Amino acid sequence: MKKILAIAAVAALTAGVSAYAANPFSDVSTSDWAYQAVSQLSDQGIVEGYPDGTFRGQRNITRYELAQIIARLMANEDQFNAEQRATIDKLAGEYADELDNLGVRVSNLEAKVGNISWSGDARMKWDQSYDSDKLGHADDNFNGRMRINAHAQVNDSTYVEGLLRTDMDFKNNDEDNDTYMQRLYVHHDFGNHVGVNIGKYAEFFGQTGMFFDSEVKGAEATYTANDAFSLTAGYGRFADWDNKWNSNLGDQKNTEYGYAQINGAAGRFAYTLDYIKGADQSKVEVYGGGLTIGLTDKFDVFGDYFKNSDAQGDPDAWTAGLGYGHQDDARVGSFRVSVARVDAEKNAILGGYTYDVSALDALKDKDVTGVKFWNAAADVTVAKNVRLHGEYDFDVKAHGTSTDYDDLATVSLNYVF
Repeated sequence: MKKILAIAAVAALTAGVSAYAANPFSDVSTSDWAYQAVSQLSDQGIVEGYPDGTFRGQRNITRYELAQIIARLMANEDQFNAEQRATIDKLAGEYADELDNLGVRVSNLEAKVGNISWSGDARMKWDQSYDSDKLGHADDNFNGRMRINAHAQVNDSTYVEGLLRTDMDFKNNDEDNDTYMQRLYVHHDFGNHVGVNIGKYAEFFGQTGMFFDSEVKGAEATYTANDAFSLTAGYGRFADWDNKWNSNLGDQKNTEYGYAQINGAAGRFAYTLDYIKGADQSKVEVYGGGLTIGLTDKFDVFGDYFKNSDAQGDPDAWTAGLGYGHQDDARVGSFRVSVARVDAEKNAILGGYTYDVSALDALKDKDVTGVKFWNAAADVTVAKNVRLHGEYDFDVKAHGTSTDYDDLATVSLNYVF
């Protein structure tokens, strides 16, 4: 392709970005049909001439020269609209090898195709869990997980997101390794303050991970005033909540819940207030919340409290702990350690904690009415985007049974990309 034709195409791509500019090249006159395109892109710093002041538009443009132009477009990508950025991303994908030779390292370049951005994580984990055939005794596991997230920008106010997940058991020789869509939903913004999710999306309650982490098949709307206040209300089916956790459910499946949440952060404080109401037969009306307070730049205290006022005996669950440090996947050597006390009664916890392993699983045993234990956790960044994680649950006391429950532990390497 002639260089002058390529420059005209690029100018058409970036139309509306820059005003008419003066011509810096001696061999491009004001009467040339491409005069405005060449002068405009030169003014933006996207095209350059030769040391003698010429442009030489009639010679063929090389892939290397075009890659240089694409790199400059990418450096100014925030000036373009969504359609223009999508075209630039496609060009970047086509000329990825040349851009790599130029030393261009733009965030997510290799992961972007059109309007779709890819990211993900992987984990290799050894852990212990309670074996249902050996009540209260821990069983060793070795497994892996990989999740690939696709974020597809539809327009300036709408995107579609999907999370593809694969779990693999490295210890047992079976073929029951699952690959499935863990999340798939549409998000739409109405103005600057209101957003809506529809489909299967993630929902979190509390501050500490005890209550709850689950996927919801439903719909929710969030109003965000600022960092200090947002309100979410939704309705749907929670994937991880079943009769193993809530004895009131019996053989019921797919119970539906309505929920509302207020959360925010201000200064050294972060908080959440939560309310969850299930169908009448579920005996679920849970309310509570969590608070994290930064005592210093390194130390913080945190805790959650929840009560199910619709279940017999008004069972509750709480945790309180102390943390030190701030772990960052991009900062090698950064770390965080914490210790917390956990106390939960049956029918207060409904399932789906964020711990990698937890003695809360004792509540799934039919005779157990409550469980108490200490949780110690540590995270350290051992290489860029590689995190070593460990947890240890000890001094486990299960109520309603004489079984002596084992302590639990887990160690994992976590990778983000």
